[in-house]
Amino acid sequence: MIRCGSQSFCLNVISLISLLKVGMMKPCGFVKTSFLVKPVSATRAAGRYFTHQKGLPCLPVPTLQQTCERYLAALEPIVEADELKHTKGLLEEFQRAGGLGERLQRGLEKRASKTENWLSQWWVQVAYLDYRLPVVVHSSPGLVLPRMNFSDKKGQIRFAAKLIAGVLDFKTMIDNETLPVEYLGGKPLCMNQYYEVLSSCRIPGLKRDLVVNHAKSSRPPKHITVVHNFQFFVLDVYNSDGTPLTADQLCVQLERICSASANSNSEPVGILTTQHRDSWGKAYLNLIKDKTNKESVLAIQRSIFTLCLDGAMPRVSNELYRSCAAIQMLHGGGSQWNSGNRWFDKTLQFIVGEDGACGANYEHAPAEGPPIVALIDHVVEYTRKPEMVRSPMVPLPMPRKLDFHITPDIKKDIEEAKNTQDLDMRVMVFGHFGKNFPKAHKMSPDAFIQMALQLAYYRMYQQCCATYESASLRMFRLGRTDTIRSASRASAAFVRAFDDPSKQAISGQAIDRHLLGLKMQAIEENLSVPDVLKDAAYTKALHYRLSTSQVPSQTDCVMCFGPVVPNGYGVCYNPMNDHINFAVSAFNSCKETAAAQLAQAVVDALLDMRTLLEQAPRAKL
Repeated sequence: MIRCGSQSFCLNVISLISLLKVGMMKPCGFVKTSFLVKPVSATRAAGRYFTHQKGLPCLPVPTLQQTCERYLAALEPIVEADELKHTKGLLEEFQRAGGLGERLQRGLEKRASKTENWLSQWWVQVAYLDYRLPVVVHSSPGLVLPRMNFSDKKGQIRFAAKLIAGVLDFKTMIDNETLPVEYLGGKPLCMNQYYEVLSSCRIPGLKRDLVVNHAKSSRPPKHITVVHNFQFFVLDVYNSDGTPLTADQLCVQLERICSASANSNSEPVGILTTQHRDSWGKAYLNLIKDKTNKESVLAIQRSIFTLCLDGAMPRVSNELYRSCAAIQMLHGGGSQWNSGNRWFDKTLQFIVGEDGACGANYEHAPAEGPPIVALIDHVVEYTRKPEMVRSPMVPLPMPRKLDFHITPDIKKDIEEAKNTQDLDMRVMVFGHFGKNFPKAHKMSPDAFIQMALQLAYYRMYQQCCATYESASLRMFRLGRTDTIRSASRASAAFVRAFDDPSKQAISGQAIDRHLLGLKMQAIEENLSVPDVLKDAAYTKALHYRLSTSQVPSQTDCVMCFGPVVPNGYGVCYNPMNDHINFAVSAFNSCKETAAAQLAQAVVDALLDMRTLLEQAPRAKL
């Protein structure tokens, strides 16, 4: 509700403007982004990849005092007063002269002086490789492309062939180091992740996984994996002279694959990759005991990427089409649809449905979103161009089917993996305005949307919650991400004031990776984890009921991912000039959450915030 012409209206305008013009405050050197974001404001200058790498600064270690102060501020909107008081006491003890905090800080600074990046290895380990929930939904994002203009097998094969050619075109730039270095604000960004997304794969372990990048081997792969009707094929994508196959050649090969796998009665071996990582680790060892199985798995792992040729997805209304497509890209729709037509450990999977539903799924450990988004934008643009290269008149070898020997134990593992997915997904296009509206009011579009999310959540639950939004650290060598906590004292004051005005304040800082580093340093030194990092307030601070990502792209697409806590939401958005694509997820098993309800609350919040600004006197802006 907006109370125009009143003191509350003025307070809301002032609060909104002060928040959004400065944006949600973040430390120097952070790029406002998400784990799926390519910084769209970056300019590009031609140059070779690693010539600039050594000139990039190393990631600094923040001061202990600064992080403790900002951590306390971040807790204010999400914990009770007595919890905050208790945590404040723990922080004072942690920071005392000669105490544990000082010792860990010194150890962290020493680590930083001896490594290219004190955080990156720990972050990959803790956030991904030690994470034991399934990568499906819980870690790996999906991407839904605009619906393509075909609805039969012939159109599917033709588009898939051009897609493969587009990826190989991008790969040529990576291999030749001719992809332009990205810049932001005149500063070069780390380009290392572009070397991590192709020819790499996650390998399950019993307690910890690992990632292998075959592009760095002495004989880099020259094939992709194609999966159709649950059957896997090796498709060599280079001619004997080293040139990539043309789209016409690839069409011939894909037709051969589809003809050789017309029946869908094969065991869906790929569904094993949807399992809990400990379960998959055990099943993996069982699977590769057989020599043929081991060779087939290695061929998948070594491949440049995986292409999934899906059947048509369930028929739904136009309104629900994107939501259904998002489910296909995120987890395949379950064992009754396409979840077995995947290898979810593969870093990059392109998905092409027979009905024109297309997109991708990527395993998160090797890289953040920028190389994925850049590659996808390039591929989509490539598929729109007419084919200019004439195909050489040479015979092509038959694609090789990968055989699997299914023992009773493996059959049992496959049946256990056929679980029903628990995801509640709603994709919507907010068509009332896009990023141009907040820009016209000299406001950050992302901050504007983040405040709408805070308002929508507060209206539903009458409380604020820990909110995750990523900040890229690519200005630093081997940089990954840190967290922007969108729920701050200022945002809490704003959402409370919007419908019942009373308070206002400014805050919001990123402190998470430093606290993680202090915890990991304690483990490295065989010291006890500090009490402040075992505190109930710290648990609340990491319980992100709103996990959000801005995903700007040149393509009118939408990305999606699952919630990171059982009673939370995953919210992904792509702000275009005149509309905003949203993907909102929750778990069906949680009675407290509803994706469609939050999506509608976001629509209402955005419209109310627009009204607030439009009715404000321009002189006050």
